[in-house]
Amino acid sequence: MLTLALLFAESGPLTTALIGGGALALGLAAGFFLHRILTGQTISRAKAESRQIIERAEADARVAAEKLRVDAEKSLLDRKEKFEGEAEQQRAEIREQERRLGKREDLFDRKEETLSLKEATLTRTAEALKQREARITELERKAEAVVEEQKEALQRLSGLTREQATTMLLRKIEDDTRLESAKIVRKIVEDTESEAKGKAREITLQAIQRYATEHTSESTVRTVAIPSDDMKGRIIGREGRNIRAIEKATGVDIIVDDTPGVIVVSCFDKIRQAIAVESLERLIADGRMHPARIEEVVERVRSEIQDRVMKFGKDSILEANLRGVHPKIVEAMGKLHYRTSYGQNVLRHSIEVGYLCQIIADQLGLDGAIARRCGFLHDIGKAMDHEMEGGHPKIGMDFAAQYGEKEPVLNAIGGHHADIPATSFYTPIVMAADAVSSARPGARRESMEKYVQRLNELQDIALREKGVTEAYAIQAGREVRVMIDAERVGDDEAFLIAHNIARKVSEQMTFPGEIKVTVLRETRAIEYAR
Repeated sequence: MLTLALLFAESGPLTTALIGGGALALGLAAGFFLHRILTGQTISRAKAESRQIIERAEADARVAAEKLRVDAEKSLLDRKEKFEGEAEQQRAEIREQERRLGKREDLFDRKEETLSLKEATLTRTAEALKQREARITELERKAEAVVEEQKEALQRLSGLTREQATTMLLRKIEDDTRLESAKIVRKIVEDTESEAKGKAREITLQAIQRYATEHTSESTVRTVAIPSDDMKGRIIGREGRNIRAIEKATGVDIIVDDTPGVIVVSCFDKIRQAIAVESLERLIADGRMHPARIEEVVERVRSEIQDRVMKFGKDSILEANLRGVHPKIVEAMGKLHYRTSYGQNVLRHSIEVGYLCQIIADQLGLDGAIARRCGFLHDIGKAMDHEMEGGHPKIGMDFAAQYGEKEPVLNAIGGHHADIPATSFYTPIVMAADAVSSARPGARRESMEKYVQRLNELQDIALREKGVTEAYAIQAGREVRVMIDAERVGDDEAFLIAHNIARKVSEQMTFPGEIKVTVLRETRAIEYAR
């Protein structure tokens, strides 16, 4: 190589080029042969390795195939054993079902035989029943014929028709039933009274003792005192113009008669009556008496009394300790100051009933405030019953409902005289408190005419009862004594007569408090010694 280099160095450019090209070709040839030799060796090694790999793969494949074959045979054997077990279980179940079906078929066969026997028995029984029915029908026909013959014979012997005999039998049954019902009523009432009387008396006495307010009978003034007959003439006026002016302005009737020193003011509306009375008193005191002056005084008095009505209403609401009362209700309660019932001031009566209701409700474990409101408003209808048709309970209930009162207040107002059914415990409490307030001695009074009329009506109701011979109203009409015929009426029937009289008195009469009915049955044995 060094020689070639020297030759290259010594030679010229052309020679150098030729020599370089030959050397390059020679190098390329040598590199090619060297590459083929190396490539051949690599290929030989690769072929040898690939044969080894193929041999190993074939060996692994044979091992894997053998393993798969063994696993498949094992799995097949397991599945075969499992299938045979399940098949055996199913065969056992089928055999059990076949056994049960066999038993059921035997049971059905026995039932069929039993039903056949029963059917045959029923057939025979039906035939026997038909024969018995025919015999019974024949016997009934014969019995009816015998009964008819006996009825005809009885009619001939008794001389009574069928209707008359039926009436007599029903009357006998009615008498027997009446006696039995009287015994039952007597026992029930006695048992109930024995249990309830003590508790009721205790609660009522506690209520009365805790609210023992002063009671005086009030009456609305109906007469006006005049100093002289000359003033009486001035009240009448020329051709009666003054008295007509008073009557027109106040809406009352002025009665001027021969009674010395007084004139009478008559009016159903107690407020108008109060306006007329006070106006007359002022006119008499003033001495001036002419239509213009009369109208002026009446208008002034009317305004003042309207203010008093509101004051009375507000004071009563405060005294009763109520909240949320509508002004119209306050005004209506104030009007009750001028209203009386048997001489008892209705506003004072309402306040008393309210507190009695509270005390009774507290004793019974109820709401005392609601009970007090029910009792205070129970007679509110009396403030306008002279202006509307109907009883004061219905009028008062509608009026209170119009101005926001709710149950049970409305039911207590409408039902405190049993005009409507009670829907709460407060309504009977109001009824009891109303009776206590009204029946207290000195609380009420009435005119002699009404008093005599009430006594006569009480006696007439008792005398209309069957078996009553005499009846007397005693104790100012608080009790009626009834005498009955001992030969016609027994002890139990006497109790029933007392019950019926009390019920009719309650339904047909209006009275304060309560009336006691006492029935007396007396047997007298009289003999003479000679």
